[in-house]
Amino acid sequence: MEEKKKSLRGFAAMSPERQREIARKGGESVPNEKRSFSQNPGLAAEAGRKGGQNVNPAKRSFSQNHELASQAGRKGGHASHGGAKAKTEAESE
Repeated sequence: MEEKKKSLRGFAAMSPERQREIARKGGESVPNEKRSFSQNPGLAAEAGRKGGQNVNPAKRSFSQNHELASQAGRKGGHASHGGAKAKTEAESE
């Protein structure tokens, strides 16, 4: 059987760094006052609840495993506060 090679185009052909750079530009193009979740945490929480309710309860891993939810929260907190980024910049000096 002959394997079909799939050509990588667009985002798939770019390095992860380039993909992040492009995605960041998309987020930066929206002015702060139009970012509704950053202006209204209640709206963000409501959207999160709605999304969670659309998932089968048996597949809600965080509700089944609180330690997993805690680990994910810590990981997200470190990422959003520049934990990994700060290390990379410090290492480059």
